[in-house]
Amino acid sequence: MGKLVWHSYARFVSITASVYAVWAGFFGLFYRKFFWDFVGGTLRDPGGIQAPASAAPFIAIIVKVPVVQIASMILGMIMLVVEYPLPQIKEFAIYRSLAMRVVFLLIQVILNILYYQGTNAAIWSLIAAMCYTRAVMLGEEMKEAQENRGKGGIA
Repeated sequence: MGKLVWHSYARFVSITASVYAVWAGFFGLFYRKFFWDFVGGTLRDPGGIQAPASAAPFIAIIVKVPVVQIASMILGMIMLVVEYPLPQIKEFAIYRSLAMRVVFLLIQVILNILYYQGTNAAIWSLIAAMCYTRAVMLGEEMKEAQENRGKGGIA
């Protein structure tokens, strides 16, 4: 049997999660719902659960003005550019850094877990972040990172 290359597997999961995050952000623009409104909410007979007063900041940035959804879409597109790069992107260190991908994926998890449509994207982004973390722990390096080592200026 072969050996699992963790960063390649994480790349495919990350591409899927990022596409889902862009799609969920787009859907979240039209159907705005704060996902955690059931925690401490009040059940109303006509209308369902009403979010508590403590959730007002989240309601403001998710329901009233879709800041979180737009930020999630932008970060998802950035992750797609990093994961499925153009040849010009391969020159930058952000493409070769697995640790930076973990950071971006964790930010994507935080953004996507806040609104209803982004929960699946958050779960898959977390799985991709864990796989990239495993790749870093095993000392895996990307093929491009190995080829560009020591080439000052034309990395």
